[in-house]
Amino acid sequence: MPGGSEDERDLVDRAKRNPEAFGALYDRYFTQIYRFAYSRVRDQSLAEDLTSEVFFKALRNINRYTYAGHPFSSWLYQIALNAVADHYRGQRGELELEDATSGGTPSGAVVDEVIRRDRSRRVWSAIDQLPKQQRAALILKFAEDRKIDDIAQILGKSSGAVKLLLHRGVERLRKELPPLEGDVEVGFEPGS
Repeated sequence: MPGGSEDERDLVDRAKRNPEAFGALYDRYFTQIYRFAYSRVRDQSLAEDLTSEVFFKALRNINRYTYAGHPFSSWLYQIALNAVADHYRGQRGELELEDATSGGTPSGAVVDEVIRRDRSRRVWSAIDQLPKQQRAALILKFAEDRKIDDIAQILGKSSGAVKLLLHRGVERLRKELPPLEGDVEVGFEPGS
């Protein structure tokens, strides 16, 4: 589906006039936004809650949306990015050891899980500090495994601009997050 198509713009215009028409936009984009939220939180119930929050905010603020050459889904992804970031900001400092230890897992597995969660939290915290466009590009590429052309369409940018955003974001993360002992250095290949 091409971004910003006449059909999409018509749906948005109808939803602005009649909140019941928002259902068509919900049906069209629910799966994409849910998958995105789930890829960040890895919890079905939480992903459902975040997705509901995204669509509730979109419905409440639909009159603020103006078509500027970007698909409506770009706006929804921005709301989702903010909702996920807000969720993690609220979770800072919490590490649910009960989750890791329930079920009788061996202590080595608990330590590995704590280390994995700490590293993941550290990386996502650094990503949350990036400029908005770099953050969006990195999340869409590495959390949602989107292709460069898909990211370009979602963000309303050229493929070259997306590659530059990804490169700058990865470079900034490398500077801010020196590898820990045993960490594997992650690279970004511009053609992927």
